[in-house]
Amino acid sequence: MDRNNSIEYLSSISTFDICIIGGGATGLGIALDATSRGLKTILLEKYDFAKGTSSRSTKLIHGGVRYLEQGNIKLVMDALRERGILKKNAPHLVKSQAFIIPTYNWWQKFYYGFGLKIYDLLSGSLSFGDTQILSKKDTQSLLPTLENKNLKGGVLYFDGQFDDSRLAIHLAMTASEHGACMLNYFSVDSLIKENEKICGVVATDTFTNVKYTIKSQVVINATGVFSDSITRMDNVKNESMISPSQGIHLVLDKSFLPSEHAVMIPKTKDSRVLFAVPWHEYVIVGTTDTPIETVSEEPKPLKEEIDFILEHATHYLNKKPTYIDVKSVFTGLRPLVKSKNKITSAISRDHQITISTSGLISVIGGKWTTYRKIAEDALKFIGKKFDINIGTCKTQDLKIFEYSNSTNINSPKLHSKFDYTEQDIINAVKHEMCMTVEDALARRTRMLFLDVKAAVETAALVAKIMAKEMGRDEIWVKEQVEKFDLVSKNFKINS
Repeated sequence: MDRNNSIEYLSSISTFDICIIGGGATGLGIALDATSRGLKTILLEKYDFAKGTSSRSTKLIHGGVRYLEQGNIKLVMDALRERGILKKNAPHLVKSQAFIIPTYNWWQKFYYGFGLKIYDLLSGSLSFGDTQILSKKDTQSLLPTLENKNLKGGVLYFDGQFDDSRLAIHLAMTASEHGACMLNYFSVDSLIKENEKICGVVATDTFTNVKYTIKSQVVINATGVFSDSITRMDNVKNESMISPSQGIHLVLDKSFLPSEHAVMIPKTKDSRVLFAVPWHEYVIVGTTDTPIETVSEEPKPLKEEIDFILEHATHYLNKKPTYIDVKSVFTGLRPLVKSKNKITSAISRDHQITISTSGLISVIGGKWTTYRKIAEDALKFIGKKFDINIGTCKTQDLKIFEYSNSTNINSPKLHSKFDYTEQDIINAVKHEMCMTVEDALARRTRMLFLDVKAAVETAALVAKIMAKEMGRDEIWVKEQVEKFDLVSKNFKINS
């Protein structure tokens, strides 16, 4: 991807077929689906690709064991099918992950074992592995730091793990390869209407402050928790479509779970699932589900959320984590479809596609696992509502771009704790539209999400590498380091 080339391409097209607002999982999925069908496609992201919710997940591609217990069989089956398709199309980003549910009375072992056997059956030929009932001895062997008091055994099952923001960048690169115009740091200011029908947008390049009038037959609102702000550009009287919910994850040293197996606690005191998952040589523990009133580009963890996760981790791990052990905390906002249910953990994770009287398509809800199907559903919807030949969906068998970093082996490391190199940053600037130090340390690498202290220590070096590649001066370097320091405070446990 090259941002300057994308801007030149934007200027050369009189009217696009599809204009997507939002560069998270949903928007990127729609961009790839649309452009692979041959539709002239543009995607506009106000910040960086996957800046928000789509880089702050539990890093799981899964059917959703909790949704099975809730009886949402359709969502589980769709997600299990999409899980298998994604592993087939992006094996460099998706892998099978073993999970263990520890059981502390005998009925749990058979209850969860039976449920997960159904989970296996629903996945059919796309299964990631067979569920097994474990003895206490086997459970202790596989999870040496698990709390053993009253332990009766466990249930082993398999699901998928991935790197969310890396998948987002690779989806953007794949869409670009197929001809889509992909632009980050383009803010949509207003919608263009002719005869009371939407026919495009006015957007600003936030780096140059240049405004662009972009005509398009279809405009799609895929902005997640910010969907209401776009629908109100269409009509200020539009009611909210979103019930936002906040979830946080704590990152701990691998010594708290020195195992290749993840832990799944199927029911906490607020009826949520809690995970402790090995990831990039660290352990992610989460998540919470807290209803919120207002949405923010940089949500902050609440003290009660941090305490909640630490309390539950203490119940299930014999090495007890405290505030001082947390390497990073990251916070994401779920764009749940508005519901009368006040308990956000009970609101469906399924998606919804709507159209306004002026023709604005809004895609809300959903989750990473089903991003491809959400995109396919959106294109089907467009085919029914607009006079556009949408063609045939190709994403079921479309391979997602794979970038080889074999040339980076001999490059100096950015930090002693990580394998990321200086060449990784150079490549991110040259090929991945990496525009800021935050882009580099939060989403092109994952340092900010894994160890905030190490990321802050690396910021000045990364800024200098980027400045050299981008032709920036020392003032830019200083500004970038200062901006990154501000962002990093939201990832610190004491911020």
